[in-house]
Amino acid sequence: MLTVSDIHTFYGDSHILQGVSLRVEPGQVVCILGRNGAGKTTTIRSIIGFTPPRQGKIVFKERDITHVSSDRIARTGIGLVPQGRRIFPDLTVRENLTLAARKKNGSGWDLETLYQQLPRLKEREHHRGNQLSGGEQQMVAIGRALMSNPELLLMDEPTEGLAPLIVREIARLLVELKQKRQSILLVEQSLPLALEIADRIYVMSKGRIVFEGTPQALFENDEVKKQYLGF
Repeated sequence: MLTVSDIHTFYGDSHILQGVSLRVEPGQVVCILGRNGAGKTTTIRSIIGFTPPRQGKIVFKERDITHVSSDRIARTGIGLVPQGRRIFPDLTVRENLTLAARKKNGSGWDLETLYQQLPRLKEREHHRGNQLSGGEQQMVAIGRALMSNPELLLMDEPTEGLAPLIVREIARLLVELKQKRQSILLVEQSLPLALEIADRIYVMSKGRIVFEGTPQALFENDEVKKQYLGF
C-alpha cells in the first residue's frame, strides 16, 4: 500500500528526517510512536506532500508520489486527519463533512454510515465548527477524512489533548476501522492505544526509526519503552 524509503526532509537548513523508512501493507494499522519533536508529524507531512523530502522515495500503490502535489496525492486515495483538526470554523458539521465527500463504488462512507458510527455528529450537524468542543471537532476531522473514502488513512495524533471519554470513542472507531480492513498510518503518543490496535509499530527519535516490530515485541522491550517513550 505504502512504502517510504530512506527519506530525508528539511525545514530550511534543519535536517529533520534522517533516513526514515517504513511500510504499510493493505489492511494494516501501522503506528508511529515517539516523544514530541521526534519527527512523527514531519513524516506525515512528507507523505501527504506538505513538506516533500529532498532525498528518498515515497511509493503509494506502486506510484511514486515523492514530489507530487498534496491535492493530487489526496486524489490518489490518501486521506488525512491532521494534527490540530483544521476544520472550517464557519461551516456546519454537515458542510465540513460533505465538502470532502468522494464517491466509492460499492460500499463506502457517506453521511448515513458516518452518522451511524459517530451519532454525536448527527446531533451537531447544523452547528458551526467554532461551536463544537475539541473532541467534537476531532470527530469532524476524522469524519471528513473518511468521507473521501480513502484507501490509506493518515492520522496525526487524533487523541491528543482530548477527554478520556472522547479518547475511548475514537479508540472504538479505530478498532472498527481495523475490522473493516482500512489501511491506517497512525501517529500517536498513547502507548496503550498503539499496543491495542496496531499490527506493526515504529518508534522514532531525533528524525530516525529506532525500533520496528510487533506490538508484542515493543511491549516486551523495556529498554526502548524507557529510553524513547518514557514508560
